[in-house]
Amino acid sequence: MPPSPAELSTSLTGLLGFPVTPFTSTGELDLPRFEEHLDEMLEAAPAALFVACGTGEFASLTHDEHREVVRTAVARVGGAVPVLAGVGGGTRTALEYLRAAEDEGADGALVLPPYLQVGPQDGLLAHYRELIGAARVGLVPYQRSTAVFAPATVAELARNEKIVAFKDGHGDIELLQRTVTATGGGLPLLNGMPTAETFVRAYRAVGAVSYSSASLAFAPAVASAFFTALERGDEATQDELLREFYVPLSELRDTTPGYAVSLVKAGLELRGRSAGPVRPPLGEVRPEHRERLGRIIDRGLAVAAAA
Repeated sequence: MPPSPAELSTSLTGLLGFPVTPFTSTGELDLPRFEEHLDEMLEAAPAALFVACGTGEFASLTHDEHREVVRTAVARVGGAVPVLAGVGGGTRTALEYLRAAEDEGADGALVLPPYLQVGPQDGLLAHYRELIGAARVGLVPYQRSTAVFAPATVAELARNEKIVAFKDGHGDIELLQRTVTATGGGLPLLNGMPTAETFVRAYRAVGAVSYSSASLAFAPAVASAFFTALERGDEATQDELLREFYVPLSELRDTTPGYAVSLVKAGLELRGRSAGPVRPPLGEVRPEHRERLGRIIDRGLAVAAAA
């Protein structure tokens, strides 16, 4: 049985892991490598794993592949931590993904923005109400891109117990504060910005204590060192990791569209744990950027080892 929405909401605290979806050299699913990748991430003790989401190339997966990824993750994780699956697209498409994820045993779902469609707030609310009405598990709306919520919309959604948290990748702190005020601070907030560690302090100021860490997928020692320093109030280590690893990583990420995912797979390859190529329209990391990424990882690992 999946956790109740209240139980799932309580569990989403701390460091959240977003695995990649490994592919073979010919671009097919590599499920044995995916199982290994999940094992590697579990060693860093994340609070939950979110599979087939943005980092997991949700938009590049077929419906059957999405189902296989969720099934494999649920079986491999074996209840060690909650497994949430990405669902998205138009309302009926998102419902199909949601049903498949539930059928395969997912503990919850991260609801990605509707693809390309931008509607008014009542349209966005109607989209989520249909998902809520059909869901048997807890849902996490994801604010970014084509899904930017008015605070009143979030407050309306938060009245339903199936909405277990609200993930923000939009980056408007004032809007987030207004959302916190509208919900009375009762809905857990997740920092879902790219390279979320660079935003942690700002987000914690408005109550978002949990965050998604892309680096957990390819440099878990660095991600764990930063999170430990954050929990201990060790600002010196945080500052050093920001200076040597996270800020340079975010600068490299911004050089090329799609690098938020491509750099993660390149980092895995550099660490001897390749998860294969990315699928188009994402592109592989350029050789000079791969070398730069290697230097950033080395510096981050050195700081983490000394922490």
